[in-house]
Amino acid sequence: MQFLTFALSALSIGSALATTTSSAPSSASTSTGQVVVHAVKVGSANGSLTYSPNNIKAAVGDMVQFQFAPNNHTVTQSTFAQPCQPISLNSPGTTGFFSGFMPVASTATTTPTYTIMINTTSAIWIYCSQGMHCQKGMVMVINEVASSNKTLAAFKALAAQATANLPGTATSGSSGTSGTSGTSGSSSTPGSDSGSASSTTSAGSAKSTTSGSSVVRASLMGGVVAMFAVLLL
Repeated sequence: MQFLTFALSALSIGSALATTTSSAPSSASTSTGQVVVHAVKVGSANGSLTYSPNNIKAAVGDMVQFQFAPNNHTVTQSTFAQPCQPISLNSPGTTGFFSGFMPVASTATTTPTYTIMINTTSAIWIYCSQGMHCQKGMVMVINEVASSNKTLAAFKALAAQATANLPGTATSGSSGTSGTSGTSGSSSTPGSDSGSASSTTSAGSAKSTTSGSSVVRASLMGGVVAMFAVLLL
């Protein structure tokens, strides 16, 4: 699985200052002092209604960055039982996350992104609330439970039967563009499907990057601090 890694910056605790490298696709991993960021492509250049990959594993503290291809899509959290409705409608006290609509022109030279932070080990169900995209199979799951009958295939089957496709309420996730410039923001954290925990946000926890590369790494804060200390001598 493609992934990105961020490290703490000496300039602002909780934000990330990234430099870019490239790497062949590999499974996500983490090491001390780093945060793993899983990349998910939303849609595609040929117009297919997909999240790619559409079934990922992410640990608590990991981040998932959604990268929007040309068209107009969303990233909206739902419950398993109601695939095409925002989780807030069916799980009282839970806000969930919603990227808002992300229109991208076919001639765009940058890629809009939306990033969430994982705060639960429970399955997180996601759909696109544009038009009939949800009913047409544009759904995905984070942390599917292998031993459960709540599978991605079952979720997609329920979505196909939905009578409506509803958008959520915008949350303060981290948005930006990759390709030319990045934008810092807060990181949205998903709510629990069971309704036992409500969605929260943590300000300044990540910064979107300026690269279209599949892997982004930043040096550890200690190394950056040391560099600045030398320059100031």
